[in-house]
Amino acid sequence: MHIARTGLGIAAAPAVAALAVTALGTAAPAAVPHTLAVPAVAGHTLVHGVSSPLTSEQCQAKWHINCYTPLQYRTAYDLNALYRKGVTGKGRTIVIVDSYGSPTVQHDLDVYSKQFGLPSTKVKVVKWGHVPAFDPKNSDMTGWAGETTLDVEMAHAVAPAAKIVVVETAVSETEGTTGLPEMMDAEKFMIDHGVGDVISQSFGATENTFPGFDRGDLSSIKKLRYAFQDANRKHVTVLAASGDGGATDMKLDGKTYYDKRVNSWPSSDPLVTSIGGTQLHLNDKGDRVKPDSVYNDYGAGGGGQSHVFTRPSFQNGVKSKVGTRRGTPDVSMTAAVNGGAWVYSSYDPTAVGWDVSGGTSEATPLFAGVVALADQAAGHRVGNIQQALYGLYAHHAKANGIVDVNDGTNNSYQGVTGYKAVNGYDLATGVGTVDALKFVPALAKASRHG
Repeated sequence: MHIARTGLGIAAAPAVAALAVTALGTAAPAAVPHTLAVPAVAGHTLVHGVSSPLTSEQCQAKWHINCYTPLQYRTAYDLNALYRKGVTGKGRTIVIVDSYGSPTVQHDLDVYSKQFGLPSTKVKVVKWGHVPAFDPKNSDMTGWAGETTLDVEMAHAVAPAAKIVVVETAVSETEGTTGLPEMMDAEKFMIDHGVGDVISQSFGATENTFPGFDRGDLSSIKKLRYAFQDANRKHVTVLAASGDGGATDMKLDGKTYYDKRVNSWPSSDPLVTSIGGTQLHLNDKGDRVKPDSVYNDYGAGGGGQSHVFTRPSFQNGVKSKVGTRRGTPDVSMTAAVNGGAWVYSSYDPTAVGWDVSGGTSEATPLFAGVVALADQAAGHRVGNIQQALYGLYAHHAKANGIVDVNDGTNNSYQGVTGYKAVNGYDLATGVGTVDALKFVPALAKASRHG
């Protein structure tokens, strides 16, 4: 997720302007304005092109934000004990889908890994369609390159031994259906050919922007579900970012927000696990200095009721919160920009170095890493985790590694009232976040597919 970039400093533009600049790590369409290439999951990079990562204390002094390393995340999510047991994602594959990709993704992951003492891994790149040559002067392409970099480095931070496959598509995903058929075709191909145990999608489009929605015709979304139906049959876990517009999201122009509560697809699809956003409050070791909050700074964690899908059976236990509709998110990970992740990139030769990034397109690949760990622990794909996730929440949630986010913060955004983080499930963070040491074996045990 990426905000306005201003050399080595922090973006001076207010949050509203910053959100108009970029989405889902995709920069505003300066080079190709006719495409309005701004996906619905808005993203932010507040710090850009720094020569080396700083401590949170230094970030506070310089930019008034916290900035975290993967080593802090590993402590915060209780991952180190799993690694000591050999649960590292070995033998499992995470598929990441992004328009255009990044030409420097392997090099950047290698630099990132070396910086933090992590083993690197081979990134396999699959080009779907006639992906155009990368142009570092095309802000749409550099935006997607930033998203690709964030996705890969976050997935690797959690599951260091998992294989990563980046699928580059040739059409930029924006609002409505643009770019989504190519992404769904690519995902179905990967699933049918046995490539990948978990698919991470850091993109989305507001349900209301799909053709026919305003007439009550929901077919344009429902016709795109074929990859997820395929994944469900073949026990591949599918994740999607819940968005960065709180309880609202962007209109078809990719610049302005609805003045009412809306939701986005594919996050709203019942066959997809929707990943929301929290704000971590950590010391330099990665220990919490206070409980997690809802992500709500230069964006806000997406959440609310779908206007396309009715309540799925796995949410019957939380019907007092979701009503008759599908509710999102399902579970959340760190996404706040104040508490963002250090990411290294070199795809833009004018801004090589370290960024601080946040958003639910950070949270989603982080959780993809958690799923890869559970796949390894189970010895098979855990598949569609919805039934298992809500079952673990309903019965001994704390013992199963589900950590409630209930500090009263909310995902109100752009003048649209959102939802508070309260005890139990809520439409700001879902069931909450996870303690991986407990959650990974619990999810592995709860999964039914061999």
